Amino acid sequence: MKAYVANGLFSLADRRVNERCAALIRERVPGIDLYVPQENPDINDKTKCATSEQIAAADLHALDEADVLVAWLDGVEIDAGVAAEIGYFASKNRPIIGIFTDVRQQGTDQAEKIARLTSDPTENQFVYRNLFVVGLIKRNGRIVQTIEDAAEAVARVAKGERIDA
Repeated sequence: MKAYVANGLFSLADRRVNERCAALIRERVPGIDLYVPQENPDINDKTKCATSEQIAAADLHALDEADVLVAWLDGVEIDAGVAAEIGYFASKNRPIIGIFTDVRQQGTDQAEKIARLTSDPTENQFVYRNLFVVGLIKRNGRIVQTIEDAAEAVARVAKGERIDA
């Protein structure tokens, strides 16, 4: 089975979380062929030069080969490259696992937060994700809140099980 991990890769935090996610998926699904763009030195060794076309060709090839996409949804907004990868992969009707760890998911049933939002939208205690991108994920996949849950979902895909809703 082949999988693709989509996330930003330019900050230390992103690279570290990508390493942790990849390690856990590889542990849960032995023998998986896992593409993590930051591990591709041909396009992501930033001491060298890779053109936009080379980057697109390498990542699109890996997306075309992948059976499942694992996509990070954290950040102020979903990373532009990740959103593009989700959109492209969704057209293949293959499973997508979104990972969304934002702590603002907590307390969604808290009455005072809801009341403040209702009376003043600038007091939004929650978080917004682009609903088109979320919808693309939910068509054939699901959104999880931990790396462990994502690795488990990849393992389920490897076994031929459905992961949507």
